[in-house]
Amino acid sequence: MKQDDQLALSVQLPDDETFDSFIGSTNVGSVELLQRFIGNPIKQNNLSSFYLFGIEGVGKSHLIHAVSNLADSNGLSSLCLSAAELRSLPVNMLEGLESLDIICLDDVHLLSGDIVWQQAIFDLFNRLKEQGKKIVITGNQAVNELTLELPDLISRLSWGLIAQIKPITDEEKMEAIQYRAQQRGFVIQDEVAKYLVNHYSRDMQALIDYLDTLDKRSIREQRKITIPFIKQALSSNNH
Repeated sequence: MKQDDQLALSVQLPDDETFDSFIGSTNVGSVELLQRFIGNPIKQNNLSSFYLFGIEGVGKSHLIHAVSNLADSNGLSSLCLSAAELRSLPVNMLEGLESLDIICLDDVHLLSGDIVWQQAIFDLFNRLKEQGKKIVITGNQAVNELTLELPDLISRLSWGLIAQIKPITDEEKMEAIQYRAQQRGFVIQDEVAKYLVNHYSRDMQALIDYLDTLDKRSIREQRKITIPFIKQALSSNNH
């Protein structure tokens, strides 16, 4: 693959989306299975793919970013791809990616209706397996419920490990907000985290976005993040 193509595919990963910051016990079994999959070498006939599925907002993107961050810390090469972005690119962008240790593909269901890209992912799947490399793919449905038109790709997805990521509880979301705040160097009190979840959003990504807004504004105004401060800082946001 040409260097220009590699640059076009490169994405800056959020460095706070790690396995440590994926908080809660709801998905602990699935997360531990994914971590073992990344850490264990592929031996002959061993599984080379992992399919994660769940509804929007449960943290699938977080987990594939965590996979790439873990790979990096283990000295492995990786690349995260978004199906939403791939559809606007030529399929030859995938050429040579089997030289990497781990490929992550987010939102495979968005390739529905695009048989050319489905075939390209299927071919990449095969090249990775032949080279003893790994692929982690996410989708919004179980394999047999995906609306992909290429039966061979559906078949490949069902060959590997499969885990469902389920929505976390409000308490786990509060804990996750407080963890992210701590990583940024400030403290969110319990009642403040609870207020955010109860009054603004139960979508984890939206909550993290709010946290970023609050962090920047609190630094600028030299104020602690309290409930009155949240009301003022987020007054322009949709509830």
